[in-house]
Amino acid sequence: MTVLSLLGLLKHGNQLKRTPRTGWVQRGVPQAENVAAHTFGMAYTALILAPHIDPTLDVGRLLAMCLLHDLPEALTTDVPAPAWHYLPPGIKADVERGVMGQMVGEGEQAGELLALWEEMNGNNTAVAKLVHDADKIDMYLQALMYEQQTGNQQLAEFWATPHQFHYPLCQEIYDALRRERE
Repeated sequence: MTVLSLLGLLKHGNQLKRTPRTGWVQRGVPQAENVAAHTFGMAYTALILAPHIDPTLDVGRLLAMCLLHDLPEALTTDVPAPAWHYLPPGIKADVERGVMGQMVGEGEQAGELLALWEEMNGNNTAVAKLVHDADKIDMYLQALMYEQQTGNQQLAEFWATPHQFHYPLCQEIYDALRRERE
């Protein structure tokens, strides 16, 4: 990769610091977190939970997938989940795959970054499943914190349909968050 292409990729990651989490904003959360803050939260969650779920998990791969999971939002913004339901099936993955390809380009590292993102998106490996569980745990934890800190009642819809996690420990943490909320 050239210095210019590396700089471009770094700028995309930097953009996540200024990309708000739209779901929180739409529900009236003041000073809602940005995508980069969420990415940190889920990477931290994954790092803490990994040895308790499977000590043999490749933590480097795990953290790399966490860091890449929302990178396309640097260009697409954070489109809230309900909006994707009005679009053709599979369009989210197609759009994000195209954006990832555009961002990483064709340098030496491009194949590796795309492969990590594809593995995460496919959600078929133990590491990818933990990435998805960590993503949801961070979201539910953040929803609870916003409710407790601000009294915002518009976040109840996040809790309306119970979530099923891949790993029992993640399910236990989610269930504990629901109990704390009640």
